[in-house]
Amino acid sequence: MLAVVCPGQGSQTPGMLVPWLELPAVREQLEEFSTRSGIDLVAHGTESDADTIRDTSVAQPLIVASSLIALRAIVGDATQTTQSVAVTAGHSVGEFAAAAVAGVVEDASAVDLVSHRARFMAEAAAATPTGMSAVVGGVAEEVLAAIEAAGLTPANVNAAGQIVAAGSLEGLETLAQNAPARARVMPLKVAGAFHTHYMNGAFERFSPVAADWAANDPQIALLSNRDGKAFTSGTHGHGTAREVLNALANQIISPVRWDLCQEELKALGVTGILELAPGGVLTGIAKRSLPDIERFAVKSAGDVEEARAFVAAHGTGN
Repeated sequence: MLAVVCPGQGSQTPGMLVPWLELPAVREQLEEFSTRSGIDLVAHGTESDADTIRDTSVAQPLIVASSLIALRAIVGDATQTTQSVAVTAGHSVGEFAAAAVAGVVEDASAVDLVSHRARFMAEAAAATPTGMSAVVGGVAEEVLAAIEAAGLTPANVNAAGQIVAAGSLEGLETLAQNAPARARVMPLKVAGAFHTHYMNGAFERFSPVAADWAANDPQIALLSNRDGKAFTSGTHGHGTAREVLNALANQIISPVRWDLCQEELKALGVTGILELAPGGVLTGIAKRSLPDIERFAVKSAGDVEEARAFVAAHGTGN
C-alpha cells in the first residue's frame, strides 16, 4: 500500500531543478507553472541563490512545483496516480502538492493557488518580526509547557521529540534561554511565525481566493494537517473539494499535526512511503517514527528509475 508524501518549506536548495530539466516535458511543465503563478520557476529552480529561494513568495510555489514534476515523472498522469497511490499527505505547503496528487486540483492550478498563499504569508510575516524554532528532544509535555510559558505556539508537531515553536522573537529567545531538559532549541530560517495567529492577515486574504477556486473531490485518500484524518464526507469516502479548500485556508493559522498524519499512515496499513522532491525531511522523520514502513525519498532526477520500482512494489494491488 503506497503513500505519497510532499515536503514543506525549507526543503528547497539552489539549483535543485537543473537535473529535472533534462527529462522530457519538464521544461514545458515548469513554463506552464510559471505562466500560471507569475513566478519564473525555471530561473528560481536553476539560477537563484539560497537567499532568493528562501523568500516565502518564491519558496512555496517552487517546492510545490518540484514535487509535482517528480510525481508525474515517477507515477504518471492522474489516472496512473489513482491506480497506484492509496493515500497522500503533505507537510504545510506540501499539502497543496498533495491536493494535486489526490486530484483535487490540476498541477498548474496547485502552483497558481499556492502562489497566492505564499504572497499573502510573506506580506503578513513582513508586518511583524516573528520566527520559528525547532525543539528537538525532551519530554513532549515538558516541551509544550516551555513553549506555552514563553508565550509561543506549537506550530508543527512533527513527531515525538520534534516540535516547532513559533511566535515573537522575544519569546523565541526566552525559550532558547530556558530550554526544556534534554532538548535543543534551534532557530529556523523562516520569515515568520507560520501556522499561528500572526498569519491572520494572510488567512483573511487567502480564504476568499480558496473558496472560489475550481476544484474536484479527492480521488484518493488525502490526510489533513489538522488531525491526520482523511476528508470523509464525500460519497466516495475521501471528502469534498470545498472541505479541502477550506482546510488549506485554515491551515495558514492552524498547527501542522504531522505526528497524527504518521499515525494514520500506520493505521491504514501503508507499506511504503514515497516522498516527492525535494525529499528527505519527511522520510527522515518516518525513519524514527515508522521504522517498519519502507521509505524512499526523491532527491533528484537521478532517483526516478529506483522510485518507479518502489511504486511498482508498493502500489495499489501489491
